[in-house]
Amino acid sequence: MELDKYLGKLFQQRSIGRTLETPSCPDGSEPVAVVRSPLAAGRSEALQPEAPLAPPDDEETARVRQVKKQIHTAVLQALKPEELSRLEDDRRRPELRTVLEKLLDTGNYPLDIQQRHQVIDELLDDMLGFGPLEPLLKDPCVGDILINGTWSMYVEYSGVLREVPNPFAHVEYLTEIARRIATRVGRQVNESTPMVDARLPDGSRVHVVLPPVALNGPLVSIRRFGAKPLRIPDLLVLQSLSAEMAVFLEAAVRARLNIIVCGGTGSGKTTLLNALSAVIPARERIVTIEDAAELQLQQRHVCRLEARPPNIDGKGAIPIRELVRNTLRMRPDRIIVGECRGAESLDMLQAMNTGHDGSLTTLHANNPREALLRLETLVLLAGVELPLMAIRQQIAAAIHLIIQIERLSGGARRVTRVTEIVGMERDIITTQDLFVFTQTGVDSSGKALGRFEATGVVSHFESRLRAAGVALPRDLFAQRVLLEI
Repeated sequence: MELDKYLGKLFQQRSIGRTLETPSCPDGSEPVAVVRSPLAAGRSEALQPEAPLAPPDDEETARVRQVKKQIHTAVLQALKPEELSRLEDDRRRPELRTVLEKLLDTGNYPLDIQQRHQVIDELLDDMLGFGPLEPLLKDPCVGDILINGTWSMYVEYSGVLREVPNPFAHVEYLTEIARRIATRVGRQVNESTPMVDARLPDGSRVHVVLPPVALNGPLVSIRRFGAKPLRIPDLLVLQSLSAEMAVFLEAAVRARLNIIVCGGTGSGKTTLLNALSAVIPARERIVTIEDAAELQLQQRHVCRLEARPPNIDGKGAIPIRELVRNTLRMRPDRIIVGECRGAESLDMLQAMNTGHDGSLTTLHANNPREALLRLETLVLLAGVELPLMAIRQQIAAAIHLIIQIERLSGGARRVTRVTEIVGMERDIITTQDLFVFTQTGVDSSGKALGRFEATGVVSHFESRLRAAGVALPRDLFAQRVLLEI
């Protein structure tokens, strides 16, 4: 099977004599069954940390590992770490490669050309990069990377999570890679601060948990983001939404409706927010506020703000709420909050209600109605003594549209509901669905089947869209099946 061959090449143990080239992504449908790694073969389902980590090295692999260790020691003697740290980032890797090549030339090590290149690449990754993670981070087909100590590792490939061989044989090595990731963004992770959020150079988000909090060894979770952000046409190709839904959502952004994108973890909220933000006219000033920078806006006039955690002394923290308040003094045309997860929700609502239309944000919720309830709870976290009725009135006046996105079986991400807020009836916020996705089953490979439908309800904001110069087809909201998958 093409996928099995790909995974076998990509996640093989880094043993000498095999190519390190990353194969191209396979085409066609992907099976849903988990591909068990060779390391997991023959184990019971209850994997234990004491289980064997890798098959024993053959004679050639053991010999070359010893050569690699000798070269590593020789490099440290030839080029001190402090000398290397003084080099510019773009010169550090070429400089170290030159040293390695000279050592290999003068040391008479028994390596062929292929082994020589592999040893150099591995040493460069180990000393300057993120070790065995480098090939995965360079592969555009690889999604999230989840490392569970030294005994198991899972990688998301084409939306499906699969177990792969764990290349980290020692806790100390995995801990060093985790500390290197944290250090690059000015964070620290150790026994006194065993948990940290960090960010890789490509924007991917990393969460690390070390012992004693993590009982079975260091836990590293990497949430990856594509180098090229998806736009609405890309989502249409992926069948994440129908053409009619795309037309309406583009019109809503142009007409400056306030929009919340809600969904679960890994459902594609940030991806959809990026796609919607691409519709914002280039002439507008956009200010983004994030806990960890993930948004990839393509406009020129973008001001990016990121929250700052406290330092090792517990001081210097700058929360999102403070950034939202400062944003109001920056003359923004649009405010985009990466995710509302705390007291900043109240400030966001107030900004939406005081002339900052067209704002966008995301929220963790399972459906639009739960999103409203969660928003009420987050506003209460602000510590302001507001009656529930006042909070709901603020929400009903501020939020215009809620877009629900879900990750369905088989890894497909679909916009399952486009809901607009109509107003208040007594103490209840009233909503109506414009478009929905109904799952009808799964195919032979486990992928979700279903259909996008228009409910037949005409948007409450149609007159506002027309006033903004956005002309919609008259039958856009007519009740019918829009797309069947």
